Amino acid sequence: MKKFSRLPRRALNKTFTLLGPDGKPYASTTPGAFGGHRGNKLYGRLDCRAALRAIARGGYVKHRVFFADEATAVAAGYRPCAVCLPREYAVWKKVQRAQSSSRVRKKAYS
Repeated sequence: MKKFSRLPRRALNKTFTLLGPDGKPYASTTPGAFGGHRGNKLYGRLDCRAALRAIARGGYVKHRVFFADEATAVAAGYRPCAVCLPREYAVWKKVQRAQSSSRVRKKAYS
């Protein structure tokens, strides 16, 4: 008995362009697990309601990028989406605030 891929048949011979941890595109035979916006440097789930709404309005598609996984998106300098990844966004925001306040303290003492 043969095992079949869960990808649609038309996707089996397709090449997908994903961003690597260095932010540079590369060809992949598997589609990305996360999507992002190049201009806003954010990433999220492919079924994110905010991204789907933006795509439906147009303009978003030409800035769309894809990542193999979440770690790659973070390594490339993208932040989590507040809509579809609220826990990850909250952690990211907390780290940003901590870094920002430490920079302010360093400036005050300089």
